[in-house]
Amino acid sequence: MAVEEKAEQEYVPPKKKPSSAEEKRRKNITPGSLMKAIIRPGGGTLQPVDGDQVIFHCTIRTLDGVMVESTRLEHGGKGNPIKCVMGKSKMILGFCEGIPTMLKGEVAMFKMKPELHYAEVDCPVAAPEAFPKDDELHFEIELIDFFKVKVISEDFGVLKKVIKEGEGWESPREPYEVKSWITANAGDGKLILSHTEGEPFFFIFGKAEVPKGLEMGIGTMTRGEKAVIYVSSLYLTQSPFMPVVEGYDEVQFEVELVRFIQVRDMLGDGRLIKRRMVDGKGEFPMDCPLHDSLLRVHYKGMLANEQRTVFYDTRVDNNDLPLEFGSGEGLVPEGLEMSVRLMLPGEIALVTCPPDYAYDKFPRPANVPDGAYVQWEIELLGFEMPKDWTGLSFKSIMEEADKIKDTGNRLFKEGKFELAKAKYEKVLREYNHVNPQDDEEGKIFLNSRNSLNLNVAACYQKMGEFRKSIEACNKVLDGNPTHVKALYRRGIAYMSIGEFDEARNDFNMMITIDKSSEPDATSALMKLKQKEQEIEKKARKQFKGLFDKKPGEIAYVGSDPTEDHNPKKETDQDEIVTSDRDDETEQIPEAAAPMGLFARVWPASRRFFTALGLQKCSIL
Repeated sequence: MAVEEKAEQEYVPPKKKPSSAEEKRRKNITPGSLMKAIIRPGGGTLQPVDGDQVIFHCTIRTLDGVMVESTRLEHGGKGNPIKCVMGKSKMILGFCEGIPTMLKGEVAMFKMKPELHYAEVDCPVAAPEAFPKDDELHFEIELIDFFKVKVISEDFGVLKKVIKEGEGWESPREPYEVKSWITANAGDGKLILSHTEGEPFFFIFGKAEVPKGLEMGIGTMTRGEKAVIYVSSLYLTQSPFMPVVEGYDEVQFEVELVRFIQVRDMLGDGRLIKRRMVDGKGEFPMDCPLHDSLLRVHYKGMLANEQRTVFYDTRVDNNDLPLEFGSGEGLVPEGLEMSVRLMLPGEIALVTCPPDYAYDKFPRPANVPDGAYVQWEIELLGFEMPKDWTGLSFKSIMEEADKIKDTGNRLFKEGKFELAKAKYEKVLREYNHVNPQDDEEGKIFLNSRNSLNLNVAACYQKMGEFRKSIEACNKVLDGNPTHVKALYRRGIAYMSIGEFDEARNDFNMMITIDKSSEPDATSALMKLKQKEQEIEKKARKQFKGLFDKKPGEIAYVGSDPTEDHNPKKETDQDEIVTSDRDDETEQIPEAAAPMGLFARVWPASRRFFTALGLQKCSIL
């Protein structure tokens, strides 16, 4: 075959906007330092650009024809062409400037001055051993192929060539379940293995079930995408898919990503697992439901056994009507709501749930055994965002407030005090922006706000947080010191933490303010007196014999020489009500001894012993 050779021409830099690094390197290019002669023309019109992987053979000779080195077998090379990514790989300056002028299949001879190859100042590529880097040389290059690639690893050990674009924006990540067709070929094109028949190859992302480089490449693909992933030996780790990796410098994986399922470990311990079966509409997580959204779902509940026994289906048991519930209201099992909150509209998910997040704390269907794992197949039909109160009339605001308050009241009756409190507090936060326009609206607004604060106080009492209950009552009494219901609720809280004088004052104040409250106040005072007598009785029993000792003998509070002193045992036997002091610190005078067990049992003991002239719990 005749060899076509064009006259040697001076190199003309391509017209493109250079980077600062390229600009600096180009200063070394002087007229005549890089010359090109075409030996064989290429095909097409496209030329390599930055981001393309170029594959080429290279033979280097001296100007008088002496062979220096070559990639070709016939010239003593290994037969493996050079692979670089234009604009990213480290290359000699002559390659950076000459290769972008070539066409696919073209063979060209480049004559380079030393400063255009390995004698360049600060050359990024080290010269081979015994290489005549200070000589002017001929570089014969055959551009075999070039194509756009995505650099997966910074060291170019993993590259991806897209054959067919995929759909959507999401890519697999840990711990997604992935199905794909995969073929592995060696660098010379020899088939290593193929998985393109039967069922697509299944693996769990992040579990090292495929070579590391292959997984890195698949992690950049979208559903339906076809690509070739080039993996160097550094990223060829052993795996169930490819047990043998020795002997390969590079493997080319042809991959078609059939599908992948989002798998989310909700608790981090592998018990509550959500699998996305059908994609929803929108972008995760921005388009997921908010905390106060009204959710609409269809769901099918099954036992997590081999038979997948169905115990409820909204399409069958609810006449095809979806389930509607407010997020954060505790109307459905916790595991189900946690999963729905991470779904997009239209998404279908399969959720495997442990008993403590299913029906251990929620009314259990009759056909669900105690302690059974369940599965829900959930379809999120849609959700409504909480209404914005901005610009609403006073009447509309109060109507919205009543709806939320009614939900809180229902949750309170069901014993879900934390959730009920959250509903009441939501309305109170919104009330910070409400401005009544006249006295009538002001009266309605004040009554509603006081009612909500008292409901919050009731929730705190049910939760055993009596100090916070007192604070909620004070918000009412600060504006209306004669509010009977607030006095009663605060008195109960005071009595629960043993502050009997404060409780007595509140109950007596009720009678003074409103005679109709006298029965409730009298009943509370009787309970208060009974509680004081019980504590005094316990104290007398505990201090029995304290004052019978002779001078010089020591008697300790609650001690009995015939019994082992075990504070824990005493605490278990006595009914002690203590206050929640997590958010406040009582200042004790420096000279005073710290309050002990007895002081907590009998809060008035400090005053009792002070009156007797005794400040310690032992006498000499």
